[in-house]
Amino acid sequence: MLAPVLKSVGCISLACSFIFSAVAQADVSVKIHDDRPGATINKNIYGQFAEHLGRGIYEGIWVGPDSKIPNTRGFRNDVIAALKELRVPLIRWPGGCFADEYHWRNGIGPREKRAVTVNTSWGGVTDNNAFGTHEFFELAEMLGAEVYINGNLGTGTPQEMAEWLEYMTSPSDSTLANLRRQNGRQEPWKVHYFAIGNETWGCGGNMTPEYYANLYKHYATFLKTPEDNRPELIASGGYEHLTEWTETLMKNVQPNWSLRMNGIGHHYYTLPLSDWEKKGRAIQFPEKEWLMTFTRTLKIEDYIKANTEIMDKYDPEKKVGFYVDEWGTWYDTEEGDNPGFLHQQNTIRDALVAALNLNIFHKYADRVRMTNIAQMVNVLQAMILTDGEKMLLTPTYHVFKMYIPFQQATYLPLDIKGNREYKLGDHSAPQVSASAAKTTDGKVVLALTNIHPTSKIDITLDGNWKRADGQILTAKNMDSHNTFDKKNEVAPKAFSAQKKGKQFTVTVPAKSVVVVELK
Repeated sequence: MLAPVLKSVGCISLACSFIFSAVAQADVSVKIHDDRPGATINKNIYGQFAEHLGRGIYEGIWVGPDSKIPNTRGFRNDVIAALKELRVPLIRWPGGCFADEYHWRNGIGPREKRAVTVNTSWGGVTDNNAFGTHEFFELAEMLGAEVYINGNLGTGTPQEMAEWLEYMTSPSDSTLANLRRQNGRQEPWKVHYFAIGNETWGCGGNMTPEYYANLYKHYATFLKTPEDNRPELIASGGYEHLTEWTETLMKNVQPNWSLRMNGIGHHYYTLPLSDWEKKGRAIQFPEKEWLMTFTRTLKIEDYIKANTEIMDKYDPEKKVGFYVDEWGTWYDTEEGDNPGFLHQQNTIRDALVAALNLNIFHKYADRVRMTNIAQMVNVLQAMILTDGEKMLLTPTYHVFKMYIPFQQATYLPLDIKGNREYKLGDHSAPQVSASAAKTTDGKVVLALTNIHPTSKIDITLDGNWKRADGQILTAKNMDSHNTFDKKNEVAPKAFSAQKKGKQFTVTVPAKSVVVVELK
C-alpha cells in the first residue's frame, strides 16, 4: 500500500531516500508484539470535519458551478482531487456550533430560492445555503466517504430532526421522501452516523449532563429510520478532562438499548498555552511553545483512559464507542484575519501533533472507533489551504496520507525501552512516539515520531526485521510550512533502512515522522 504513496511524491529511487545503517548502540529500542494482535484500527479514526465556518465550505470545497475556479457541479476540482488521494473515510457536517442553529429545510430545493441566513456562531456572515443536504451527500459520494450528520438539538425540535432523517432515508411514498425526489435524489441516502446535538455543555445549550441525558432520550425516541438504514446514534459528551458526561450517559441512557446510543462524542483541542484568550501563535513561536504543544496534546491519552474506564464499568462488551469527534491544534488568530474564521497556518509542528494523536487513537482502537480532525479545509488544523484559485497541501495532510496503511489494519502492541525525555524548563515529553499494525494485506507497518527540534535519535528494532521502506516528513525549522509560493517546503521523501550487523537501527532525524513497511 505504500508504493503508490511513494510514487505520488515522485520519490521512488534510492537517490532521494534516507538510508541509515546499523550502529553499535542505539538510544531507544522498539519491540513489536506481532504475535499479540489487538483491535482493528477503524478507518474512521481518520475522519474529517467540515463545518460552515470561515472559508471551510465556501471557497474551500464549494465555489458554485458559475465560478471561474475550475469545478465540477460547483465543487472545486483541485480540492476534490487532493481529498480523493487522502482516501477520506468519513465527513462530519454541518457542525460544530453551527449545527445547533442549522435548519435543514433552508438548504434544499432550487439554490436561487434558498433562504439567506446569518452564521451567528462564526463571524456573523451570511450563508446563502447553496451547500446543503444534497450537496453534502454528493461530496461524500465523490470521495467515497461515510457520512456523519450532526442534528440540531439547540434550536430545533424532535419533529425537525425526525423529519430530516425521513427526508434522507425513507424509500416510501411519503411527502418528505417525494420532496427529496423532487429535489433530484430518487433513492434514499445511507446515513452512517447521526448525532443528537453538539457541545451541549457550551454552544449547544449550556446544559448539565443530567438535563442533556433526558433530552437525548426524548429525541432518540422519535429518530426512526428503515431497518436497513439505521445510523449509529451519537450522544454529545464532555471535553478535555471531564468524565461526568460519560458517567451520566452510560448510567442513564446506555442501559436502554432501544434508544441506540452507539457512541459518545468527546472534544479536545491542543492549545500551546492552555488559555483561550492567549492560545499561542501558529508560526514564529519559541521552543517553549513547541514543547508545550506536545505536552498538551499528549494529555488526550489520560482523558481517553479516564472515560473509557467508566465505559468499561457499564459496558464491558464495548458496544458503545468513544468518539473524539473534534480534535486538533488551535492558535491565536493572525493579525488581519477575521477572528470568526479560525484560519491558521499549518507547520511541521502540526504534523507531529497529528502523528502523536493518531498513535494514541490506535492504542485505544477497541473503543476509539471514530475521530474527526478539525477541520478539513481552511479552518484550524486543516488538510488543505486555499486562496482564491490557489491551493496547497499542509504538513498535516501529508501525515494523514502517510498513515493510510493503518486504516482497517490490526493494531500491534509495542514496547519502547530507553525512551528519552525531551525537557525544557519545567516541561517535558517523551522524545519518541510509535505505533505498529498489520495491514489488511498482511504487511507490518511502523510509525515513528521524534519530537525533539534539534536532536536525531537512533532506534533499534527488536525482532527478525531486515529492511524498512516508506516515507519521512521533516523540516528545517520548527515553524516550517508550505506557502502558495513554496508549496513543497514541507513534503514527504522516501525513507529506507536496512539491517547491517547484529542490530537493526534506524536513525530518525529531529522533528520528523517516519512511516515504513517492515520486511
